[in-house]
Amino acid sequence: MTTSASDEVLYDVEDTGVAWLVLNRPDAGNALTPQQRGRILELLEDAAADLGVRAIVVTASGERHFCTGADLRVNRPQPPRPPGAPDRPVGTVMRGLESGLGAQRLMSAVQDCPKPVIAAVNGTAAGIGAHLAFACDLVMAADTARFIEIFVRRGLIPDGGGPYLLTRLVGPQKAKELLFFGDDVPAEEALRIGLVNRVVPAGELRERAREWAERLAAGPTVAISLTKRLVNSALESERGAAFKAEALALEVNMQTADGNEGVQAFVARRPAEFVGW
Repeated sequence: MTTSASDEVLYDVEDTGVAWLVLNRPDAGNALTPQQRGRILELLEDAAADLGVRAIVVTASGERHFCTGADLRVNRPQPPRPPGAPDRPVGTVMRGLESGLGAQRLMSAVQDCPKPVIAAVNGTAAGIGAHLAFACDLVMAADTARFIEIFVRRGLIPDGGGPYLLTRLVGPQKAKELLFFGDDVPAEEALRIGLVNRVVPAGELRERAREWAERLAAGPTVAISLTKRLVNSALESERGAAFKAEALALEVNMQTADGNEGVQAFVARRPAEFVGW
């Protein structure tokens, strides 16, 4: 029996405005195939355009694995080669990583998504599975979760934006330690060094992630989106450019319904009721 990418990536939008994106290959450790990555890209694009979606939770089926990385067992079609050409010409790997379905494109889509994205890490997050979590805006982990920079154990260079993401989360020295040794990082240690925001009992993960997502979904969606953009670019901007981007974001936000509602509610001393635009 064959399964489609839509079966392997479940998607549901709740009435609260929270979208759930669930990796659904528990028997394969929720390892990602190129088809799944393509499906996730489609869903993130749909969620970005859907005014009914105001926050996204990325999690996985099962209790053992969030995502164990790329599924290396999947056969990828190869273009025809002239006689005597090598199986993997120079540039093949780079083109694959930078392609539309590559891991780098996936991490960029998560970071560029205008809606806040929460990772609810229910188990092992290894390789690009860990990087998928780290690309999210907030990370909540079950107390049974662990994070593994598995690449060095396979003699590989970390991909999926790992060095970029880790350096910004924990600094260069700690990033090198994680990438050079590839040791398992339990959830509590991940919390201590700044890889995750919260650690919760495994049985409570979905409900606690839902609470966070519903708080975000009830908030001023455009303001949160613009704030996300400012924070993501902060480490790459010099002060003058960062301040100009901030001023522009404030100008844009004050043209929104939610921006005006927040000010009016403050003046009237009543709770704000945000609509998402």
